[in-house]
Amino acid sequence: MASLLQGRLPSSQEVLLMQKGMMMRKVRTKNWKRLRYFKLQEDGMTVWHARQVGGRAKATFSISDVETVRKGHESELLRSLEEEFNLEQGFTIVFHGRRPNLDLVANSVEEAQIWIKGLQLLVDFVTNMDQKERLDQWLSDWFQRGDKNQDGRMSFHEVQRLLLLMNVEMEEEHAFQLFQAADTSQSDTLEGEEFIEFYKALTKRIEVQELFGNFSADGQKLTLLEFVDFLQEEQKEGEHASDLALALIDRYEPSESGKLRHVLSMDGFLSYLYSKDGDIFNPSCLPVYQDMTQPLNHYYINTSHNTYLVGDQLCGRSSVEGYIRALKRGCRCVEVDVWDGPNGEPVVYHGHTLTSRILFKEVVATLKKYAFQTSDYPVILSLENHCTWEQQGIIAQHLTEILGEQLLSTTLDGHLPTQLPSPEELRKKILVKGKKLQTLEEDLEEEEETESEVEGEEEPELESQFESEIQELSPRSKDKNEKVVMCPLLCSSICCQILVQAPLPKPGFPLFFKQIADGSIPSPFLSPFPEIQGHLVSIPLCPGCLYKDCFILQLHSFEGALPLL
Repeated sequence: MASLLQGRLPSSQEVLLMQKGMMMRKVRTKNWKRLRYFKLQEDGMTVWHARQVGGRAKATFSISDVETVRKGHESELLRSLEEEFNLEQGFTIVFHGRRPNLDLVANSVEEAQIWIKGLQLLVDFVTNMDQKERLDQWLSDWFQRGDKNQDGRMSFHEVQRLLLLMNVEMEEEHAFQLFQAADTSQSDTLEGEEFIEFYKALTKRIEVQELFGNFSADGQKLTLLEFVDFLQEEQKEGEHASDLALALIDRYEPSESGKLRHVLSMDGFLSYLYSKDGDIFNPSCLPVYQDMTQPLNHYYINTSHNTYLVGDQLCGRSSVEGYIRALKRGCRCVEVDVWDGPNGEPVVYHGHTLTSRILFKEVVATLKKYAFQTSDYPVILSLENHCTWEQQGIIAQHLTEILGEQLLSTTLDGHLPTQLPSPEELRKKILVKGKKLQTLEEDLEEEEETESEVEGEEEPELESQFESEIQELSPRSKDKNEKVVMCPLLCSSICCQILVQAPLPKPGFPLFFKQIADGSIPSPFLSPFPEIQGHLVSIPLCPGCLYKDCFILQLHSFEGALPLL
C-alpha cells in the first residue's frame, strides 16, 4: 500500500539520505550495544531496522509515534558511555506514551546530524497535519503493521492478525464478510482503496448514521442549512452556527466539489466528529480559568508517586525520564526518595529493593529544566529523606546551587504568614515538601543572635546532661558496633523538638534509636505531639543539628504535609 501522503512529504537532503539507510549502534544498557541497519521507508513515515544491510528487516517505529528527538548529551544512558562514544554522535528518539526511548549512536557526528535533523523535520510535518492527513497516516501505519510479508497487499490471515493488534474482537465469519465486500478486485487480498473501504466497514457506527439521516434529506449529504440545524440542535452552538458551519465544511469536507457547494458528506461529517471541534470538552476551559489566588491548600494537586521509576517497584529501572514525563503531563508534585550514595553523592531509588539508582543532582537538574514547560504554577518537590547528616548537606547544596532563584527558601515577604501563599503568587517557584524541626515563628525570630549567645554559655552543662541521659536510655551504647553521634554545638536545646521517626536499618547511621515505653522517657524527650503520648514510639536520641542558622534546616525526615512557607 503506497503512502496516502505520497507527494506531500517534506523533501530534504537529510530525508533522502535516511531512505538510503545507515548502520548505527542501538544502545539499551551500558553493556548492551548492537550494530543495526536503520532505514526510512519510501513512504517517509516508517523506520525499519535489520541486523545487517540486506538482512531481514522489521518495523521499528512510525514517525507519528515520535514526540521529539534529543541530542546525545541529554540522555542519561549515553552520558554514562561518554568515555566510549562521542556524545555528539548519539541521539535519543522519545516516543509518545509509555514506550521506552530509543538511544542510537551513529558512526560519525555528520551521520547523527542527518538523522536528528531529518527526524525532527518529519515530526514537525506530522504535528502540523490536518484532520484528513492524520487519518490517512493512521491508516497507512496500521496497514504497515498488518502487512507482515511487506508485499503491499493484505491477505485475510494478515487481516485477522491486524484485528488482534488493534484489540478488535470480532467473529471470524463477520470479519470474512467485511473482507470479501471490500475485495472488489476479487484477488483475495486488500490493496490501497480496498483497505480503506474495509476500515470504513469495520468502524461503521449505526447511531452516527442514524444521526446523519435525521438531518439529511437524501441521506447522502448535509446541506449548509441542514448542518446549521445540526449545530444548533445537537451541538448547542447558538446564533453563530451559520458562520461556524461554513468554516467546518471548508475544514473537514474531503471533496473539493463539496466545499464549493457548501455541503458535508458522511466522510466529512465523521471527520468533524472525530476532530477537536467535535470534542465534548469545552474549548474555553483549555486555559486555566479557575481562581488561582486562593491558598495553596485549597486545591487538588496533580501528584506523582515514585516518579523516578519507569519500571516495577522491585527491580525496575530508575530514570530522570520519569520526571520528564510526569512534568510534561502536568504533574505539580513529584516524589524523590533520597538515600546515601557512593563518593558522597546522594542517590534516588526505591529503598531496600533491586531498582537501579540515579544521582540526586541529575534529578534536580531535570526538575530545573522541565518544571515549567507545561505550566507556570509551582512545583512541589516531595523529598523522602533517608540520608545521613553529611549527605543531607550535599542535598541542600544541590538544591540551592542548581535551582537558584527557582527554589522557595523563605517567606514571600519575610513576615510570618497567616495562610499558605496562592499558586498565582508562587508562579515559577519550586517548593520543598517535608518536615522541619523548628516552627516558622522560630525561624523568623528577631532575637535569635541574643538567644544563641545565651545557649552558648550553657553549652557544656547541656552537653553533659545529654551524655548522661543517653547512657541511661541506652545501656548497649558501650558496644563496639554502636555509637552515639552528638549534635554539633549550639543545637542541643533544639534537637528534642521532634521525636517521631521510623528507625533506619542501615548500620552505623548517626541517629541512635531506642524503643522506649511510656513513662520511661525523660522530660526533654517527651513528644510535642499529643496523639503519640502514651504509645511505644521510636525515639531518635540525637536527630541531628538543625539549629536556626543551619543551611539544611528543612532537610530532615521529609514525610509531612505541605511546607511551612
